[in-house]
Parts: sequence; structure tokens; C-alpha cells
Amino acid sequence: QVRLVESGGGLVQAGGSLRLSCTASERSFDAYAMAWFRQAPGKEREIVAAVSWSGDSTNYADSMKGRVAISRNSGESTVYLRMYNLKPEDTAVYYCAASTITGTAATQTGFYTHWGQGTQVTVSS
Repeated sequence: QVRLVESGGGLVQAGGSLRLSCTASERSFDAYAMAWFRQAPGKEREIVAAVSWSGDSTNYADSMKGRVAISRNSGESTVYLRMYNLKPEDTAVYYCAASTITGTAATQTGFYTHWGQGTQVTVSS
């Protein structure tokens, strides 16, 4: 069973930065899209950022544009999410996701077949 293991979450003050990492246990997703989603209490899971198989194409949630960057290192089967100028409303559990359906930077949850366990990001005001 391929696993996605996230790290890098935590508590940060408003205006601060964080970098999340997600590493796949196997090189199963090199030809497919990967993404980060988040879910706040009482809300639906939503896209934060997605990256294509090559890393050349990305998509970002409107609420995060200019404050987030996604990248991947296929040689290490790792995807990163760098977040800047964090706000209290960014508080959520952040999930890494990998697709076995598409290589494009899809933003819908239905394209992603594998999910990490989630990492908590809390932004204090």
C-alpha cells in the first residue's frame, strides 16, 4: 500500500510562514498530479494548490494566490507547499493528495486517489 506522509504543520502567528512536505513511500506518482487540500472544522475539503506531473503547471486557490507556492521533486517523490503571510482563516488540517488518474494540475478531489493522514496548521492572531 503506497503511503503519503506529510510533515511541517504546526502553530504559527499571523503573517508567518510554513513549509509542508509530503513524501510518497514509492515512486508511484511521478507521472501524475499531486496537490494539497485543506479542511477546516465544519467546512468541506478545498483545494490549496496542485502541480502537474512535470512540475511545470500549477493551480492555486484564489484565497491563497500570492501567498503559496507548490513544487515537487520527483526524484525524491516529494511535494512541497510553501505558505507565506498566513492568516487565522488558513487554520485547517492540510492534506497531501496524489492522483493515478491525471497528470495535469487538477483541483477537484475526485481526481485524487491517494491521501495523506493530514497535518494541522494553526494560525494565531
